[in-house]
Amino acid sequence: MVITEVRIKLMEDNNERLQAFCSVTFDDMFVIRDLKIIEGTKGSFVAMPSRKLTDRCHHCKSKNHLRARFCNQCGTRLDEDRATRGADGRAKLHADIAHPINCNCREIIQGAVIKAFQVERERSKQPGYMCRYDDYDGEDYDSYGQIVHEMHANRAQHDAMRAHGPHHAPRGAHASPSQERVPANGDNREFGSGIF
Repeated sequence: MVITEVRIKLMEDNNERLQAFCSVTFDDMFVIRDLKIIEGTKGSFVAMPSRKLTDRCHHCKSKNHLRARFCNQCGTRLDEDRATRGADGRAKLHADIAHPINCNCREIIQGAVIKAFQVERERSKQPGYMCRYDDYDGEDYDSYGQIVHEMHANRAQHDAMRAHGPHHAPRGAHASPSQERVPANGDNREFGSGIF
């Protein structure tokens, strides 16, 4: 798999460690968004997109973030030490949505993202600078619309095949109307045609 594009959205100086958001495209086909570039003690690093971990209230069974002290639904006091802890003793409050599964892959992604981040910082100093992170123009939406259209067409073809069986062409495809079978009662629906 090859990284074919990295888009960076620089964060304005907000006195925090978050330096930018980015998206990474693989093989011009698959995009992962909302990676974060964070300033660490040893330099910038890439954090994968993640979601907050939750658990359920023991009283009303509603979901709550692990840092919540009270249930968002019923107000019951929650145990503040209910998060699982890693080997370093830190509470695990987030889970990655997408992430590399080995160090080599992580280094490839991080290297490409940090390089693109440095280039984007230089670009941002030029007059008339425009961020490309959210710049998905009409062409991308048109291609997305085409994909959705093709998915619906494939689904309709699949449904037609299911209705007529996998070993027979849909009615009218090859047989003439005189060759079609019509039951004696005049009902020309196929067996199971109303079942979905």
